[in-house]
This record gives sequence, C-alpha cells and structure tokens, in this order.
Amino acid sequence: MAEIGDDVPLADRIRGKTVHQRGARESVESNSSSSSGSSEQDGEDGGTYMDNSPWVFMPEPLFIKIFLQLRARDVLNAGQCCKRWYKLSKDDYIWRKYFRQEFNVDPSIQLKRGAESWRAEYRRLTNNVPMVMTDVLTFHSHQVLHVSFSHNGKMFATCSKDGFVIVWNSAYPTTIRDSYDMRKLSWKYTQFSQFNQSDTLLLVSGVHFGSPHSTSGEIAVFTVQNGFKLKCRVTNRPYDIFGTWFSDQHLLSGDLSWLAHLVSSSILWLNKANQEVDSEHTPVRSQMYKFYNRNASSIRAIMVANCPWLSDEAEVKKEGEKEKGTSDAEQKSSDDEPGTSNGDRRAGNPLSHYQMSQDVDSDEEQDEGVDDGTCQDPRAAEDVPYQLLVGDQVDYASPIQYLQEFRQEYEESYYESSDDCLEDDEDDGDDEELSEGEDDLENMCPKYLIFSTGSKTYTPHQIGFKRITSVNFPRRIDPGPSLRERIALRDRQRELQVIMAEMSPEEIRLQYILQNEEPPMEPNWANYEAVAGRFDKVDKLIDLHGHIIGMGLSPDHRYLYVNSRPWPKNCVIRNPLDPPAIAQEIDIHVIDLMTLKKVGKMLRAHKAYTPNTECFFIFLDVCDNYVASGAEDMHAYLWDRYYGVCLAKYQHADVVNSVAFNPRDNEMLVTTSDDYEIRIWRSLSKAKKLGIPIVNRASEFRKQKSNRPPPPPQQQHQHCMRSFV
Repeated sequence: MAEIGDDVPLADRIRGKTVHQRGARESVESNSSSSSGSSEQDGEDGGTYMDNSPWVFMPEPLFIKIFLQLRARDVLNAGQCCKRWYKLSKDDYIWRKYFRQEFNVDPSIQLKRGAESWRAEYRRLTNNVPMVMTDVLTFHSHQVLHVSFSHNGKMFATCSKDGFVIVWNSAYPTTIRDSYDMRKLSWKYTQFSQFNQSDTLLLVSGVHFGSPHSTSGEIAVFTVQNGFKLKCRVTNRPYDIFGTWFSDQHLLSGDLSWLAHLVSSSILWLNKANQEVDSEHTPVRSQMYKFYNRNASSIRAIMVANCPWLSDEAEVKKEGEKEKGTSDAEQKSSDDEPGTSNGDRRAGNPLSHYQMSQDVDSDEEQDEGVDDGTCQDPRAAEDVPYQLLVGDQVDYASPIQYLQEFRQEYEESYYESSDDCLEDDEDDGDDEELSEGEDDLENMCPKYLIFSTGSKTYTPHQIGFKRITSVNFPRRIDPGPSLRERIALRDRQRELQVIMAEMSPEEIRLQYILQNEEPPMEPNWANYEAVAGRFDKVDKLIDLHGHIIGMGLSPDHRYLYVNSRPWPKNCVIRNPLDPPAIAQEIDIHVIDLMTLKKVGKMLRAHKAYTPNTECFFIFLDVCDNYVASGAEDMHAYLWDRYYGVCLAKYQHADVVNSVAFNPRDNEMLVTTSDDYEIRIWRSLSKAKKLGIPIVNRASEFRKQKSNRPPPPPQQQHQHCMRSFV
C-alpha cells in the first residue's frame, strides 16, 4: 500500500516507472529556449514542453479521468513528472474518490470539519493510524486484563491475573517503571487501573481471594512520583464496580447490602486518597449515593464524566420536570446488585455475579418499542441477521452508523469539552499534592455519574446517569455518645429484649400504645414505591437490550461508547435469573451526554463467543480520531471516529481484553490479551521516525481491487522506501 509523505516532487529516480510517465518524458524537450508563455517548465530538470506537444493541449478533465483509472501510488508517481501533472495529481476530486472507495466511506459523509482536504485525510488514514507492532511485552505470567494511560502519555499501567500491577514507560523502547505484587495483600488478581488527573496517583482495583461465589474486592492507591508506594486501601464490593477517580484526590468505591430476596442496595462511597489523618474525628470517606436494586442486580463499572454544560441547565430541567409530574417515571429507575460469582474463569475479566435488574426509564423506548415484558430489540426494523456472519463478512467489522447531528456537533463539542473543568496537566511532575485533599471538591465542575445496571434481569443491560452538581464532604465526624453512654444504652436494650421475650405479641402491642409509639415494622423492600424515600433516584436510564460488557468516554467527555452483546429480537424474559441468550457479535452504541440520547450504533461489529454465564468485560477506548476495542476472536479493532469505518485489526493469540490510546499521541495503541502479552502499535510515520523496521503489521480494511494487478516486486520495493503524498 502506498504511503503519504511530503508535498514536494521527488528526484528523477522515480521517473519513468509507468506508461504515462514514459509518455511525459518523451514530450519534454531538453532545450530551454522554447517560449515559456505557451509551455510549462519542468521544475526538476529545467526542460519545457514543445508548443505542439499533445500533453500541452490535453484538457484537465481528461487528465483526471485517466488518473482515476490508476492506483493512488501511480498518481503520485505521475505527479513527479512535471509541475502541471503534480498540480493535477493533488486535485481533491480525485482523492475524494480514492478515499471513499478504498476506505469504504459512505458517499453521503462529507469531509470532516477542520480537515485540510480529502488528500490530507487519505494521508492520515494511511500514515497516521497505529499499524506497526513495535513492542511485545511478556513480563506478565497470566492473562492481561486491562491497560490504562496516564494523562501526560508518559506512562501506562497493566493489570493481570498473575496479581501484579505494572507501570511502564511509554517511550520506545518500552521499559518497566514500577511494579507491585498485590497477592501480598490477599488479592486474587488485579483487574483495572486509572491515573488521577495530575498523574501523581494510580488507582488499582482487584479481586480478593475467597469462596467461588465471593464478590469481595478492594481498591488500592499508589503514589507514582518519588517511588511506587501504597497510599491507601478501600473495600470495594462487588469487585466489578471497578472504582474511579472523582477528583484529583478523591475516589469512588462501592458496597452492597442485601435487603430481601433478589433485592439489595448499592452504596457509593467518596473516599480520600490521603487517609493519613491526625485525628480520629477527621473523616476519610463519606456516603455519596444509595441506590435501590431489583432482581439481584447491582451497579457496575462506574465512571465520572465532566459536563460543564450542566451548570445552567440542570436547575431549569429539574423545575420543569417537577411541574410536569415526571417524577413517577424516575421512580422506576433502580440499580443492580451482585449475586453469585463464577470463581476463576478460563479467560478474560469475569463479572462478579449473574442475577437480575430493574425497570426501564428511557426515552429510547419510543424508538425501540414499548416495554411490555418482552425484549424489544433495537434492530427489530432492520434487516440484520442474528446468526454469525459467514464467508468474507467474517473478516470485516461493520462501520459505525451515526446520526447526522453527531457529525454536526463533532467538532463543536471540543469548545464545550471537559478540559474546561480540568487543570492544565503539562508535565508538572513536581507539583505538590493537595495537603488535605479537600480543595478539589470546591467549585467543582458539574459531572455525570455513569454506570451499568439493569431492570429485567441480573445482567447489566442499561446505562444509568446521575447528575452531580455539588458534593459535601464532612470535615469532622460527629463523635456521638461516649463509651460510658454506649455501654449503658446497650445494657438497657438487653434488659428490654429479655422482658419482651416473656411477653405475648398482644402485650407488646399494648405497651407501644401506652407509650404512644408505633410498633417497629420491617419495611417491604420488594415494594419500591413504599421505600423509595430511602434511596437516591437515577436521573436517566438508557436500555441497550443486551449484555453491556464495556464502556469508554471520549477525551472531551461528550460521548460515551458502549460495548454490548444484544439479545435476540422479541425475546421474552420470564425468569430474571435466566436472561436471554446473547449474540456472538458485539454491538457498539454511541450516546451523546449533552442530550443523553443515542447518536450512533454499530451492529454485529466484532466477535465474542462466551455465553451469559461466562461473559466478561471487553474494554474499549476512544481518542480524538479513533475508537478501538478488544474482541474474543483474538483481535482488537480500530475505527475512525468521524467516518465510522473500520480501519484495522490487531492480531493476538487469544482473547483481547483491553486497548488504550496514548492520550498525547493518537498514533500509539496498546493491546492486552489472554495470551499473556502486551503489544504496542505505532503508525507508519512514527515507526519510520523511530527507525523501527516495518515487519509486523496489523491487518487493514481496504476495499479489494482484484481487477488491478499489483505492481512488480521491484517497483513495490521502491515504493515502500518512501512516503505517500
């Protein structure tokens, strides 16, 4: 494949390689005495066209028609012949045709706003997509489950079932910066990591050793600068809630408590990263939200998005909803809880439980069918086969189909990006951390708490959103009664229990009546309307009608990309503990966080094969230009964010669990797999700059042109030694 380089014609060594170039050379005269007004001078050898040369009078449309019959590399070579051909070879009409044909771009999609030209976009998708495997890291001794980059792009961390978390230097060649064996802390394995905004701390989430059905996990925080030191540990249950940074010095964790059969509550805790306090009355964590879970469901995979557009709109919307009485619809929202875990899985990052979830509250139901107890598949009106694709289609990932409003807002979204809420993180490695970790909660940017949950079954099939406009973290704990008072109260309660044990139920009721008190009654936890006041409400639920297995935010926090394995059309859920069978392919959904509506989807994209009971997370990542995701077919996939087309797939020897772009270099991608390997991919342009031999390359998705024979081997070799336009 041709590569795109500088816009300057090369020397005579390229000339004479094609029929058109040989014809051009025959028409060039060596004497420079010809009239310059009626001919064009060759910028390379000083020759000019003869006045009666047919090349002088050939109209440009005919040139363009000829060029359209050539390959892109042949047009580039023809452009080396003379100034006129060089100018014609840069015609954007030609490159629009090449771009749309070779990258399978729909003709209705216009040039990306802000792009220089179709030719520049062709060059970007040829030279600047991560394509060359430059490193293979094999230091983990078990399946590598997750990878995450620091915000400055200088480090990335990997988690594995061998129990280690490893921090790597991202510069070529990649080296180990720090590592820690979490099995020393009774961890079974590490499963997730995330750097804070200042890249001074690393959050690591993992799974505890325990019974096969245990959902116990923990979050550890490490310092990254001046040594890799353990800073604090926080319980996290269930473990597949993962945890996330809420601010630079505060993190979110979860806890689960059972209330009744298939009913539980999920509590989200706001924790200080610095828990070394001088006083026992100084709090280190505070309860943030308490959500209601139905049908053995629970909240999982929490993340926080910075949403500055909520600052003025939130209050107006809340007032409007109160007037319209929409609170009843919101009361239907509830969250998940864990049930039984799988123990050790053969592959991937297993979810901690298989059980059920809650009711639907989604505007998308209007488009996807009314919730009547059946699974209204969002593809019901589309001719998409449910069976596994066969033949040539198996080797092609579907494009992302966006609504028109997505491309209209794509460029403008950066003006309202989350960067407005964040401090500049320009390599300030020596910045001091906040002494008490409290100032970063003041004047906080409005945020969305995002999580996966459910309503019909225990498997997570809904995305939940909760607006966060302010957080009150207590500065001091109320000490409560003294030790003497607590002992006295405990003794009185014991005496009362002995007395009541000897009384009949009627006598107990009369005692309460005489004291003008109501007898204590256990709440009916199964009736959400009766206990709704005890829980926080979910602001919005979007049902994806399938098992959610991964989520990723765009760099500006405007768009949420979700991996989901869909249910069959018109499936009926009769038992919440027996969810519908999930497809063998993974869909990708795109949600606009400004409107909380789906603006894009990709059906039957990449592959997965595990059933519901063994389904695990497939992490995806989003950068400014691209979207990437792992898959169970031993490959990772990459799409262009704007055009939606699949560009490449990256080979491994087993399931690819996680991918991550370097946030400061979209031309660097890291993939991790169950084959114990971490592979680093860089673009052709970066590989050449670093002097890396271009040997192992990813598979490209370009339209095959079987009617055009490949160039001769010698010519092919010469092309690969230079860049494309």
